[in-house]
Parts: sequence; structure tokens; C-alpha cells
Amino acid sequence: MRPTSPAPLPRTLQASPPSTDDGDTRLTPSSDSEGEHEETTLGQAHAGESYRMKNLSSRSVGKNDRAETSGQEHDITGEGEDENLLPDARRLSQGSSVESYELYTPEEDKAVLRSLDRKLVLFMALLYLLSFLDRSNIGNARIAGLERDLALSSSQYEWLLTAFYITYIVFEWMTLMDVQSPFLTLHVLIGRRYRIVPPHIYISLCVLSWGIIASLQSTSTSFGDLLFLRALLGVSEAAFGPGVPFYLSFFFRRDELALRTGLFISAAPLATSFASSLAWLITKLGEHGPLAPWRLLFLVEGFPSVVVAAWAWELIPDSPGTASFLSPRLRDVAVLRLRQEKEASDDIDFDVGHKKRGFAREKKGRVVFREVLQTLRDPKCYITALMFFSCNVAFSSLPVFLPTIIRDMGHTSLKAQALSAPPYLVSFAVVLLTAYFSDRYQTRSVFIMLHALLGASGYLLIALAGFFRWDHFWRYLGIYPAAAGFFSAITIIITWTVNNQESDSKKGTGMAMLNIIGQCGPLVGTRLYPDTDAPFYVTGMSICAIFMIAVGGLAFLLRIVLARANKRVDDPRRREGSDLDSGIPLVGANSAKFEKERFIFML
Repeated sequence: MRPTSPAPLPRTLQASPPSTDDGDTRLTPSSDSEGEHEETTLGQAHAGESYRMKNLSSRSVGKNDRAETSGQEHDITGEGEDENLLPDARRLSQGSSVESYELYTPEEDKAVLRSLDRKLVLFMALLYLLSFLDRSNIGNARIAGLERDLALSSSQYEWLLTAFYITYIVFEWMTLMDVQSPFLTLHVLIGRRYRIVPPHIYISLCVLSWGIIASLQSTSTSFGDLLFLRALLGVSEAAFGPGVPFYLSFFFRRDELALRTGLFISAAPLATSFASSLAWLITKLGEHGPLAPWRLLFLVEGFPSVVVAAWAWELIPDSPGTASFLSPRLRDVAVLRLRQEKEASDDIDFDVGHKKRGFAREKKGRVVFREVLQTLRDPKCYITALMFFSCNVAFSSLPVFLPTIIRDMGHTSLKAQALSAPPYLVSFAVVLLTAYFSDRYQTRSVFIMLHALLGASGYLLIALAGFFRWDHFWRYLGIYPAAAGFFSAITIIITWTVNNQESDSKKGTGMAMLNIIGQCGPLVGTRLYPDTDAPFYVTGMSICAIFMIAVGGLAFLLRIVLARANKRVDDPRRREGSDLDSGIPLVGANSAKFEKERFIFML
């Protein structure tokens, strides 16, 4: 039973000298055990001080016994403590942190969550909005005069789309690895780049590079110029997008991640809606201006990324303990609230009181190759990647072809720009609702299956309306469920992949395979709507419907596989009187092994 509010523990506060051993990742006790004692709650503690607390042994925390152990006070881990008594950081219940050491209050936990949502998640969503805007606005530029001025054929336009994804896939793989000479050790870990270069530097450079390249598209005078710039744009964006969900997983708990990933991914339909609305305005105002509307469109939508890059340098934190928008106290809480999420194999540094701490047993920067190989041999990894591939066929094609599809329904280019926006606004709202309820009910497969069927029904309606030559109203109506379906499904697929890997090495490998296989989907999607199929594009719509049905089928298959895996595990959450009900002790010789055997997959 979770306590309503944690009772303060008397403790001695004493400043600790900075550690000189970078390899020591344990919480280090104060070296001086004597001096003036002061009783205070942790909430009143000053940053930069270490907290002395009574250690709870496995005997002192039981089903009905939560009394403090008597005797000498210790830090969480002390010098000379047995290595097996290091804190176990397997995924525990959310209340275990409070019940084991009572280090922060529920109100402080909520305050940290609110600040992370408002400052970090929304800002990362803004960056993804700019990224998706710069990759997809070529569809609006096409009907704003790009195709005419550069004399592009249908095949050449498809190559402009394909060039982006070819370099995106190639350089995405390179950014997921770190090649270390002279042994040429490949570290297949999607978050590895954030350990080599601090995130605030790395992400800022990514944003700056794609902003400059996207703006330079306005200077293109031939197909070759634009093809080269589109390929470079793929390189710069590949270095950003795939790692963001993994990056966010170091700030949020497992059961909080879907909503935050939803907020991040929801920037995609919002960006497309914004691009269409802005394209309508720019086309209307630039018809008689000195610059062609499509050139002005690339310039106006690309340059803001250059400005935001400077902002990203200041705002993006390198870790929960270094977030500048949190107070010193809340930075400590931001680290401590994730303690039970970080397993013994993690190599994440915890920064409490502005001193590097950690629960890691591995050397910094090392990847557990045994876990990498286990993930590569796991069929679940490939089922998720195939889901992502199938969903990406639709995700990559509709935003860049929709203005053309709507224009071919008989509307003017200006009206087609305006009509492209509403379906994405609806998708934006649906993605947020889906992510919220997926976290609330702690299920992923159900929402993927529902939205896969929703997307498939939309594409089937468009295909049938074109085949039987129904009124254009039905074709336009089908765009709404199609867009809402694939945007929502892709959000939950990404979250599901992160949720169902037990360690960061497995999460990194799973995300790498998800992107390497899944990002090949756009190579199919960008070839589905040639001019020869205009104006109804029955073949392309039918293929997208088939792939969305495949997404639903794969989600159902993965749910069965995971459910069977869970049945082979004695789930302690179902056992009456389990130690988990009163908080698994964070110390114990076999605690890490005990928890690892009980990892429960989210269905």
C-alpha cells in the first residue's frame, strides 16, 4: 500500500568533497562522520550536499514491517560495501522509491514532470515540427511552381523524395554506431552519439545544419542542384529524429513514455498542417513578387531552424540532473525518481547535487554485447521493425503527395494548399488522445490495431471512390481516417519498442533495428503515386491499405508472442503478499537477478 505522503527521515547533512575518481559511479558517502548534526527533511536540503540516510536491509522491509533499522547511519552505498549490495535499479513499482528511502514527495515528483513536459518535451516537439516541415514542404512547393520552373518529370520528382530517404537510411545507421580504432568495435546503440557529444551541442548542430540546407533549396536552378540538397537534408535529419524517443526515455518512466512520444510525434501532422496553411499564404502573397512562391516557401520555412538552433544550445539538458530549467532541488528529484527504472547494467550517470553519481556496474561508454546479440536473435525485434516498415509506407507518402492528389480532384493549386491542412489538424488531436489513453490503460497493441484498421478503412474508401468514380467528396473524406490512423499507429509502435526492452543496450539495439528496417518503407511509399495513375491513384491507395492491414496483423501477432512470454514469468504483481506490494528492497545479494527474471512485457 503506497503511503499518502512520505515521512521525513532524520539525517545528517554534510558537504562532500568532489570525487576525483571518474570511474566511481556509486553514491559516495561523506568522508567525515563527525561534526555538528542537523535534522532536516530532504526537501529543505541545499544543492551540493550529500544526504546521510539509514540503510534499509532486506529484513527491515517486508510485508507488514517498514520500521527503520537501528544502528549506525550509512549512505545509500558506502565505501567498502560488498559489491553485491549495490542498489538494484530494475523496474519496480512507482511507489517503491518512496517506500524504500522516502527521498522526495509526490508533489515534487509532479512538479518535475510538469516542468519536463513544458520545457523539454514541447521544445523537442518544436524541433521535430521544424524537421518534418523541411522534409515534407516539397509537396507544397511542387504545386506552387517548382515542377514547372525546373521542368521536373514525375520520375524526377520521385527521385527528389527517394534521395532524402536513401541518405537518411545510410547515415542513420552510421549515427547508431561508434567505430573505435584500432579494434573496429561496433557499438550498436542508438543513444551512443549522445555520450560522445553532449546532447545540447549535438542536437543544436543538427538543427542548424538542416535549417541551412532547407533554406538553400530556394536557390536551386536545376534538378541536379535540388537532388544534391535533398540528399544532404537526409543526412542532417538522420542524425536527429531516430534518437529522440530513446533520449526521452532517460527523463521519463516506462509508464509515462507513450504520452511524451505522442507529444513529440504529433508535431509531424501539425507541421504538415502548418506547411499547407503557410504555403497557401505564401502562394497567395508571392504570385506577383520578385521571388517565385516555391522559392519563398523553402526560405521562409527553412530559416527558422537556424534561429532555433541557438535556443536549443541553451535549453536542451544533457541529463536529468543538469536541466537548467529545474531548480537545484528538482534536479535532484528528477534523478531520484528514475532510480527504480535504471537497471544494474545501465551506464547512465546520475547527477545529484551537481556531482556525478551512478548505479552502473559497467565501465562508462560500454555496451553489453551479450544483450545486443540477444536482441538481434529475438523475433520480437523484427516483428516491431516490420510494423514500422509497413506504417512508414503510408507515413512517408501522403504528406508529400497530398497537395497534388487534392489538386487532381479538380481544385486550383491555391485551394489545394488550403484543403491539405484540416486532415492533419484532426490527426494531431487524435495522436494526443491515443497517446494519453495508451499510457492510462497501459496497453499498446490494442491502439495500434484500432488505428491500423482506421487507416486502412480510409485508404480503402479513397481507392473505392476512385475505382467507381464516386464524387470527389468521398475521396477527400477518406483522407481524415487514413492520416489519423498511420500517424497514431507509428507513435505507439515507437513507444512499444522502447517499453519492451529490459536494458538500455537492448533498447538501443531495438531502436536501431526499428529504424534501419522500418525506414526502408519510404523507399516504397515515395513511388506509389506516379502521374500515370492520376487523378484517382487507385493502385497507390490500395497498396497503402494493404500495408496498414499488415500493421494490425503484426501487432496482433506480437501481442500473442508477448502474452505467452509473460505467462512463462511468475508475475509478482499478481501474487498476494508479494514483496513488491511493500516495496522490493533496493539492496540484496540476488535482487538484480530476482528482478530481471520478472520483467513483464507491455501488451
